[in-house]
Amino acid sequence: MFLSVKELELEPVDISLSLPAGSLDLLPAGVSQPDPIQVSGRAAFKPALSQIRLHGQLAGAVQCACDRCLEPFPVPVDSMFDLVYEPSGQAPEQSELALSEDDSGVGFYDNGGIELADAVREQILLLLPMQRLCRDNCLGLCPVCGVNRNEQPCSCAHPRTEERWAALRDYHPGGHGPK
Repeated sequence: MFLSVKELELEPVDISLSLPAGSLDLLPAGVSQPDPIQVSGRAAFKPALSQIRLHGQLAGAVQCACDRCLEPFPVPVDSMFDLVYEPSGQAPEQSELALSEDDSGVGFYDNGGIELADAVREQILLLLPMQRLCRDNCLGLCPVCGVNRNEQPCSCAHPRTEERWAALRDYHPGGHGPK
């Protein structure tokens, strides 16, 4: 759904749609959209500032691969959003290094509006955890034989360690240096 500035200048647009399974291009490896994502909200245009304001809610789930065992698992993506978009001509210059607190929530549009799917994709990617685990106590894959240690025990010997990692092996968080 394309939210056109020309359309929004006439009146705000109410949004209520279901983005079909697989319709969002979620770039990170191991992330997919197996089910529809529900989006509801409102888009309005502020002519004095040439801003598009998009606020609403998205609900659904995406599927991620666990960072330890690589098994797929659902991640809920239920969230409220309140976004502001300004014309791309008002984007800060590359030479400006610092953003103010007000600038951190501002996006930019061009071609006369914004694509709703792009805004939803951005919100979903921001909702994903940095470390995606199927469960907190996931045992992961055996580094020697590759078996999923959540599904079956592994009798492999401890993997050999390289001497260059000895300082990290002997480090104890909260302690004071090596053993």
